[in-house]
Amino acid sequence: MTTPPSAPPGRINYAQTLDLRTKRVILFGVLLGLFLSALDQTIVATAMPRIAEELDGLNLYTWVTTAYLLTNTALVPIYGKLSDLYGRKPVLMFGIVVFLIGSALCGLAGEPFFGNLFGGGMMQLVVFRGLQGVGAAALGSVAFAIIADLFEPIDRPRYQGLFGAVFGISSVAGPLLGGFLTDQISWRWVFYVNLPLGLIALAFISAKMPRLASGLQARVDWLGAFLILVFTVPLLLALTWGANQTYAWTSPTLLGLFGLSAAALVAFLWVEGRHPSPILPLTLFSNPTFAWGAVARFLIGAGFLGAILFLSLYLVNVQGVSATAAGTATIPLTVGLIIGSVGSGQIASRIGRYKVLMLIGLMTAALGFFALSTLNADTAYGGVVLRMVLLGLGLGPALPLYTTALQLSVKPWEIGVATSAGQFFQQMGSTIGTAIFGALLTAGLASQFTANFERAKVDQPPAVQAILTQSERAAAANTGGGFGEGAPAGGGDPAAQFAQARREIEAAVASGNSAALGQIAQNPALPAGLREGLGRIPAQALATPEGRAGVAQTLAGQFRAFEIAGQKTARVVKESFAGAIANIYRWSIGVALLALLATLMMPNLALPTRQKGERGAPAHVEL
Repeated sequence: MTTPPSAPPGRINYAQTLDLRTKRVILFGVLLGLFLSALDQTIVATAMPRIAEELDGLNLYTWVTTAYLLTNTALVPIYGKLSDLYGRKPVLMFGIVVFLIGSALCGLAGEPFFGNLFGGGMMQLVVFRGLQGVGAAALGSVAFAIIADLFEPIDRPRYQGLFGAVFGISSVAGPLLGGFLTDQISWRWVFYVNLPLGLIALAFISAKMPRLASGLQARVDWLGAFLILVFTVPLLLALTWGANQTYAWTSPTLLGLFGLSAAALVAFLWVEGRHPSPILPLTLFSNPTFAWGAVARFLIGAGFLGAILFLSLYLVNVQGVSATAAGTATIPLTVGLIIGSVGSGQIASRIGRYKVLMLIGLMTAALGFFALSTLNADTAYGGVVLRMVLLGLGLGPALPLYTTALQLSVKPWEIGVATSAGQFFQQMGSTIGTAIFGALLTAGLASQFTANFERAKVDQPPAVQAILTQSERAAAANTGGGFGEGAPAGGGDPAAQFAQARREIEAAVASGNSAALGQIAQNPALPAGLREGLGRIPAQALATPEGRAGVAQTLAGQFRAFEIAGQKTARVVKESFAGAIANIYRWSIGVALLALLATLMMPNLALPTRQKGERGAPAHVEL
C-alpha cells in the first residue's frame, strides 16, 4: 500500500488566516446549502401522493426517492476526495449548481415541452431527482469538511453541532412547507423553492469562501471512482427492492446485483491498495479512530433512520395520526436531537474532550430504544413524546462528535476523504438497517396478526369468528406489500369500513333497490356469509314496507356481528403494529450497544487547545 506525502507543499491554514467574521459568512452559506439538501429529503415526501396522481405514475412512486438515494450515497466518497485535490469551494459550488438545475427540472417534469422524454412525466421526475442527488452528494460530503478547514479543533464541535441542528430543523420544516406549497400553490414549488435559497448560498460562497485547498497534488483515481459506483448502486438497489418486496431476496435479480456489488468491492480494494492517491485510502483503516468510528457510524445510521421510520409507522397505525401529519408528529424527537447535537458540541468545545459525551449519548440512546420497546396499543401520546425526546437527546451527539473525532485523527489533507467516508458508512448503515428492520417488521407483523386474531376469536359466536378469519387473511395478504407507505395492513380502518358497508346496505334495503343490494353483495371485502345472505334476498321481499322491515330485522344480527368483528379487527391491527414495532426497538437496543462498544475502542483524543497569539492578522488567501 502507498502512503500520502508527509506534507503537501503550499498548504494554507485557513483556520488561522481567516478572520472570524469571514468564517461566519462562509459558514452561513454552507449551512444554507446543507439545509437545502436536508430539506429536499423531507419536503418531497409530503407532495408525492399529489405528484403520482397528477403525473399518473404510481408504479414509479418509490423510484423518485430511490433515484435520489442512489446518486447521493454513491458519490459522497468521490466528492470528498475531489475536494481534497481541487479545494472545497469549486466542488461545493459545482454541487449547488447541479442541485439547482436538478430542482428546476424536477419542477418542470411532465410539462408539454418535454413531450414524451424518458417515457413520460413521472420517469422524467425520476431522472431529474437522480440529477438532484448528484448535486446533493457534494453538499453533504464537503460541508462537514469545511468546518475543519475554517476552525481550530477546539472550536469544531461547537459548529458541527449547528450542522446537526440543520438536519433536525429540516425534518420539521420539510413536511410543513411541503404540505403548504402542495395544497396552496402547486407541488412543483416544493422544487422551485430551492432556487432562491440556493442562489443566496451560492452568492455567499462565491464572494467570501477561499478555495480551501489541502495542497495535495495527485492524479484522480478514476478507476476507483467507477468501481465504488459499481459497488454501491447495485447494493443499494438490491437492498431497496428486497425491503420493498419488489423482488424476493433469493430472486436471480437480487442475487445478481449482490454478486456484481461483491465483485466490484473486491476489485475496488485491489485498485485502492495500488493507486498513489486512492478515492478511499486503505491506510485510513489502520487508524483506530477512523476504523472504529466507521463501525459506530454505520450502526448509528441504521438505528437513527429506523427510529424515525418506525416511529412514523407507529404514530399512523396505532396512535391514529394522519399520514400527512406523521412527519410533524416526530417533532419531539427532533427537539431532543437538536438539543443533544448543539449541547454536546458546546460542552465538548469547553472541556476539550468528546469521547465521554459520545458514550453518554449512546447510553441515552440505548435507554431511549428500551423505552420505545415498551410501546403498546394503549400507550398515551404523552408517553410516546417523552420516549422520543429521550431518544433524540441520545442520538444528537452522534452527529457532530464522530465527525470531530474523525477529523482530529487524520492529517489535514485527508480531512475531505475521511469525512466523506464516515458519512458514506453512515448512509450505507441507514440503507442496510432499513432493509433488515423492514424484513423483521414484515415477519413480526405476520406472527402478531396470527396470535392476536386467534385471541380475538375466543368466546365469540361463529358469525364473528368467520368475519375475523376473513379479516386475518386480508391482513396477512397486505402485510407482504412492504412497510414504507404507512398504510395499515388490512387495507384501512376496518371499523370504518364495516360501518360504511352497513350504511350502504341499509340504504339499499330502505329504498327497495334490489339491484343496488345485488351489487353490494358482489363486494369481495364483505364477509362471505353476509354476501351469501344478501344474494339470497329476493326482489319481492323489498317490494313492500313490511317485506323491507323483515329483511332489515333479519340482517340486524349479522350487522351486530359485523360491528363486533370490525371493532376487534381494528384493535388487532393496532396491537399487531405496536407489538411488531416494539420488537424492532428491542433489536435497536443491541445496535446502540454495539455502537457503544465500537466507540469504547476509539482512542480518547483530546481537542488541542488554542495557543496564545494564534489569531494573527489574516494573510492573503486565494479566492
